[in-house]
Amino acid sequence: MLHGFVIAVASGKGGTGKTTIATNLAHYVAHLGQKVQYLDCDVEEPNGHIFLKPQIAASHKVTVAVPQVDLEKCTGCGKCGEICQYSAILCIKESVLTFEQLCHSCGGCMRVCPADAIKAKQLEIGDIEHGKAGDVDFIHGRLRIGYVRTPALIKEVKNHIKEKHLTIIDVPPGTSCPVVEAVKSADFVLLVTEPTPFGLNDLKLAVGLLREMNLPFAVIINRYGIGNDKVEKYCEAENINICLKLPDDRRIAEAYSSGRMIVDVLSEYGKEFSELYEYIKSVKAGIDDKRRLRIRRKNNS
Repeated sequence: MLHGFVIAVASGKGGTGKTTIATNLAHYVAHLGQKVQYLDCDVEEPNGHIFLKPQIAASHKVTVAVPQVDLEKCTGCGKCGEICQYSAILCIKESVLTFEQLCHSCGGCMRVCPADAIKAKQLEIGDIEHGKAGDVDFIHGRLRIGYVRTPALIKEVKNHIKEKHLTIIDVPPGTSCPVVEAVKSADFVLLVTEPTPFGLNDLKLAVGLLREMNLPFAVIINRYGIGNDKVEKYCEAENINICLKLPDDRRIAEAYSSGRMIVDVLSEYGKEFSELYEYIKSVKAGIDDKRRLRIRRKNNS
């Protein structure tokens, strides 16, 4: 069993089948008796619920602190604007302008204000919903329309990770700040791609990001059989493991389009996800061995 292991399922681009892999993996291993959490961190457009069909038991609002200026106390010194690296607060003549969407909630403006004229107020950025999808613990975030505080909401979703579970994080597509927040502190990353020029281009970007973050990862090729073999050649040249090749099967597309799980509709693909699960277990064993070795070396030094 995989206790306390966090897997992030990511992709360099949208539409590669990332959610297909994440939901089916969670659904399949839960049926094996493994305690599983599915966290949908693609908070701008979460869609894991379409396939897992959870029963939502609870929800709560997520807020972040943003500055609120008392103009009667403000002396117009401008120190708040000077310290803000995101231009979220500006002192102009006798007025102070705040731009809540640009604010990163660092609190710097409040700390440097000599007149104590800036206080924190709570800005609602979205919701987190909890529930059960069969044996899978389900959590997802929903960012409010028109808001851009995606990393902050992702961070709140990840605060619900349980130590005794296998946690599967459905990561936003791309390589931007939300992706960094979602994969940060993951034990292992599964990069889902497709054998097309666009898939290869964005895979390279994602690989570069994960290597910069020093995160271990492997590649899954979805819709295997279309396009060409350049993704495989790239992975071979870069010494990247390909842990699963999911074929270009019309039946998979039909299951996906109707919101059904591959492993339920097409039982033969249970073998694919069984092998993926065994691969993940071997990865965890290898990571645990390296950790024990580092501890022994530290104790002996």
